[in-house]
Amino acid sequence: MDAVAKLLPSDRRVLRVSGFERPGMVGPLPGSRSAHLVGICGSGMQALAELLTGTGWSVSGSDERAVGGVIGSLGRVSGRSGAVAGIHRGHRGSHLPLNSDVLVYSRAIGAGNVERIRATSLGIPQFSYSQMLGRLMSDRVGVSIAGTHGKSTTTAMLAVLLESAGCSPSAVIGARLIDGSSSGWSGVGDLLVVESCEYRRSFLDLSPRHAVITGIEPDHFDCFASLGESTEAFGGFASSIEESGVLLVPAGCGASSRAARRSRARVKTFGRSRWSDWMASDVRSAGGGSRFRLLHRGEFVTGITVPVPGSHNVDNALAAVAMACELGVDPESVRDGMLAYGGLCRRFQIMDPMDRWPGVVLVDDYAHHPTAIRATLETARSTFGPGRLWCAFEPHQVSRTEALMDEFASSLSLADRVLVLPVFAAREQTDRVESVSCELADRVAWLQESGRGCWGSTARFVPSLDRLVATLDDETRPGDVLITMGAGDIDRIHHEFTC
Repeated sequence: MDAVAKLLPSDRRVLRVSGFERPGMVGPLPGSRSAHLVGICGSGMQALAELLTGTGWSVSGSDERAVGGVIGSLGRVSGRSGAVAGIHRGHRGSHLPLNSDVLVYSRAIGAGNVERIRATSLGIPQFSYSQMLGRLMSDRVGVSIAGTHGKSTTTAMLAVLLESAGCSPSAVIGARLIDGSSSGWSGVGDLLVVESCEYRRSFLDLSPRHAVITGIEPDHFDCFASLGESTEAFGGFASSIEESGVLLVPAGCGASSRAARRSRARVKTFGRSRWSDWMASDVRSAGGGSRFRLLHRGEFVTGITVPVPGSHNVDNALAAVAMACELGVDPESVRDGMLAYGGLCRRFQIMDPMDRWPGVVLVDDYAHHPTAIRATLETARSTFGPGRLWCAFEPHQVSRTEALMDEFASSLSLADRVLVLPVFAAREQTDRVESVSCELADRVAWLQESGRGCWGSTARFVPSLDRLVATLDDETRPGDVLITMGAGDIDRIHHEFTC
């Protein structure tokens, strides 16, 4: 521990379990113990439900989507602590229990929702998802992970690392752990690690003591018209971090540096350059992942093995281990804790082989931004070699696809075969979901055929998931690698579409 501890103030040594188990978090109102979650199947909302149930709360909820998975996950948690009062498909005023202390709604649920209207008539307080997280964070040492890319992975890496180190953190992650089948849990320590989203500036509802910004790029064009507007929002987030805390930002990211200027906290950088405060040095492949030497201001701290593939995951791991060290976790525990990380669902997740496509390697990934797509396809090339690489891509939002059309085409052209589905519009009212996807497929094909991507490759538009599966039935062959990619419904082909 000496290599790091001597660089830290004495009051910031290891944050450990308090030595007693609290009866429950203070919550949004004194004495609150029952919550109804509208939109409970959303990734963040489900993680919140798991955290609340694990803390002893009674949780109910509703969603338009199938709720079986949520019921199963909460059932596992409630067996240890809280209770599940009822999870319903669809929205009805009668779904709201009369004894609810609070109603929490996802950002997709408007004030006209019948359950919210009933809560208003009953005088039940209502909070958005991010507002609820902010209130829960006020009772803990909040650690927020924000940024355009890598939020879920970095949050999960840090939470798993801290759990392994004995800190017993609480966590809210926007994706499920592959090993633990969980995305949120309640620990008895002081730390609450939260994935913090910039969409509609929701991360400004939080009150973290510490934070990571993984990087800032143009995104969410339906609420940020420019990179400058995104950077301004992140600046507001940086200014919300407690003065006694630390903000980690990537070295070399100008937008992150500009946002960090507004922070009252101590700002430190992480990266692979020698002028970074926290540096990943001597990065090399190791089995199915990577290995690097962790340096703090040029001084060796420990060796880190990242169990998952991809150069981008080295950056995510560096952010996670740097924050763990800033929190006072000793280097040996940091090293061992990273080894406990087993990956997230839909983050380069290698799926079980299927009889329908014999000999085809199946990978599922959430990537829906050109930078993430490029990272995923490059990881596939380095992991599986020169075999034929298929990418079935479902764009997410027309505004994003149109604004970054050239960037999407350039990234997708790294695959040998590209099948583009209609845009998953999500929050948009538009009739351009097919025309925009057709344009993207044409751009990819042009790049490939002109030799700027993989020479001789093909790209085309497919109008539906059914048509996609039929195309794959006809054209894939043993030895191919198929990556399903996007933030919409594309992962369904691994389930109901592959029976």
